[in-house]
Amino acid sequence: MSVSLKDVAERAGVSIKTVSNVVNNYRHVTPAMRARVQRAIDELGYRPNLTARHLRKGRTGILALAVPELGNPYFAELAGAVIDVAAEHEYTVLLDHTGGRREQEILVSQGFRAQVIDGLILSPIELEREDLLARDHDAPLVLLGEREYDLPYDHIAIDNVAAARTAIRHLLAVGRSRIAFLGARTDRVNEPSHLRLRGWRAELTEAGLPAPDSMIAPTGGWDHADGAAAMARLLDSGVLPDAVFAYNDLIAIGAMRVLSERGLRVPGDVAVVGFDDITEGRYGTVTLTTISPDKQTIARLAVQSLVERLRETAGAADDPETPGGTRPPGSTRARELRADFRLVERESTVGGG
Repeated sequence: MSVSLKDVAERAGVSIKTVSNVVNNYRHVTPAMRARVQRAIDELGYRPNLTARHLRKGRTGILALAVPELGNPYFAELAGAVIDVAAEHEYTVLLDHTGGRREQEILVSQGFRAQVIDGLILSPIELEREDLLARDHDAPLVLLGEREYDLPYDHIAIDNVAAARTAIRHLLAVGRSRIAFLGARTDRVNEPSHLRLRGWRAELTEAGLPAPDSMIAPTGGWDHADGAAAMARLLDSGVLPDAVFAYNDLIAIGAMRVLSERGLRVPGDVAVVGFDDITEGRYGTVTLTTISPDKQTIARLAVQSLVERLRETAGAADDPETPGGTRPPGSTRARELRADFRLVERESTVGGG
């Protein structure tokens, strides 16, 4: 037999309203009363009906996360972090992937599952500014990835230029000077690969080294095969770098395979740095030096931003977690929130190979 609020109230010797206030985390409940009710909840094994609670608030209790590729380890690891953080806020996460296609990103951002979800976290690749400005949907939206134009939506990012400069600075510090960049997209100035390319160029220029286009190898995608193909094209063109900075770890791992096949040692002949710090990079024959974005912080900031926007749309007066029933000043403005990154040094740059 299920335990009800009434059962908890009788055990604690308080009103049903008081139990409800504790369950819903109203802040005006005194610590002593909260402890008394919590004791009764624990003794009886009461479990709140989260579905009913969300429905009473006009919510579904579901957030959506849409990423370019769920098969990409970075996005898979990020999705796991988002699911964990959402659970702390009593939300379930619906996962979707867009394939990095603009039409699918537009469809997702316009709320094609509007009746199912309360809010959306979206990591776009091809989506244009005008697509987002034309969005006609009330569900809160949080964007992942750096953007250089103003939008009325919160977005969570790392500093891609600074991260790339950190990678190049490390390669310079270990004695490299002919540093290629694999995975560039030169046609989209607001896309992360372009920002990383900018960081590559800026750090080389500051060091007084050339950053010729011949050292830039674009890729059609961001998988192992794309990295292998780009590395092969670069070598076949007669360019022999002494280091490679790759847009992501998958490209770096593909490039390392081709270097090995061509008889070039990593890091002896060519040092390699990736980006994302995926698990695979830690267990190769040569472990991969990489830029590690703080995925846990990215997930936490994204979910917290979405939850805060949901509270705002529900109205501060009804929100038990808004002190005094007032909204924080400027809370409705779009926010740019930054997560940190760090360089993880491994064998592909500091090993003995």
